[in-house]
Amino acid sequence: MPEIDEFDTKVVSLVYDAPSTGVQHVAATKACHDRLVAEGVDLSAYNTLENIEDFVDLGKVLGVPKWSVFGTSYGTYAALVMMRVHPEKLVSVTIDSVSPPSVAGLGWPWSSAGEGFKNLFDACAADPSCASKYGDVGAKFTSKVQELEAHPLTVTGHYKEGGPPVQVVLDGGALVNWLVAGGRATFAAAPSAIHELADGNPAQIVASRAAAANPVKEDLLGYGLTFGVFCSEWIPFQPQSQILTDGRAAFPAYPATVLAQTPQLPFTTEDCAVWDVPAAPASIKEVTTSSIPTLVINGTYDAKTSPMWATYAAKTLSNATTLIIPGIGHFVTAQSPCAQTVVRAFLADPTARPDTSCLAQVTLPPFN
Repeated sequence: MPEIDEFDTKVVSLVYDAPSTGVQHVAATKACHDRLVAEGVDLSAYNTLENIEDFVDLGKVLGVPKWSVFGTSYGTYAALVMMRVHPEKLVSVTIDSVSPPSVAGLGWPWSSAGEGFKNLFDACAADPSCASKYGDVGAKFTSKVQELEAHPLTVTGHYKEGGPPVQVVLDGGALVNWLVAGGRATFAAAPSAIHELADGNPAQIVASRAAAANPVKEDLLGYGLTFGVFCSEWIPFQPQSQILTDGRAAFPAYPATVLAQTPQLPFTTEDCAVWDVPAAPASIKEVTTSSIPTLVINGTYDAKTSPMWATYAAKTLSNATTLIIPGIGHFVTAQSPCAQTVVRAFLADPTARPDTSCLAQVTLPPFN
């Protein structure tokens, strides 16, 4: 959606959780909404149940009566719902980076951030080289979240080498979301980047934040389905106050202004007020109980959908195998040879428990 994509290229120059940023954020969402409605788009048709029925219809057209489904992130959410509403269509299910519909809501991501951060900081503390070079990275990070939220730092960065200058505002919310959004390169560099930031050098983190200003988007988001899910399936079933409550449970030392916004999803409640779609049926929040062969995968550094939610989902899946890969963040299978080996074996014969012995050979990736 051009209205939202345009806003996203400049948001790094704004204070992450400031009310004035929220005003611009919601204005972009409303402009997108109004244009689509004027074009005759039925925004209420974009939701998980409709999404699943599209898969069923696709199977009919292709002549495929049953599927082996592989879902990552939101795909795990949709797969878990499909296991309830159309189990007859499924041979097996693989869910990677698990987002259970029964718990997902605007406060819920704070629990994942808490577990993902802890696992990352604990890994540095347990690594003699990392600990000796960078000290207590978790404590330094918390201190900088507090300091930058009170006194944001404005720095010039570049989204690519030789690219145009980009003004980056680094406040507490931006710092937290830099790490939540991190992938392999961010995690490897995080202890050194946080240590340098604590010493007054924000260059590594600023460069990473500046990348969001790149007008060439490699990973376009489907805003219709995104807002459809958040606004019909999350917002109606949880008060906005839950965001701060869950944030404080995960990070009691972080400022309230940081914790009042969902990680990666600031101002979503306000967005949904202008997106204006009806609530989903309450059944969308039911726990998935199933005996369909299922492979459940997560990474220990995942701060978006952390390992506890893979374990949670697997508890009511009687034919599930759970694979937690150390030192990996979101979208594990794409990054882990061990996960790839297990997935191949599982898909070849879902009726047999896949061999997960490769997990014993997995070691944490080194820090920079």
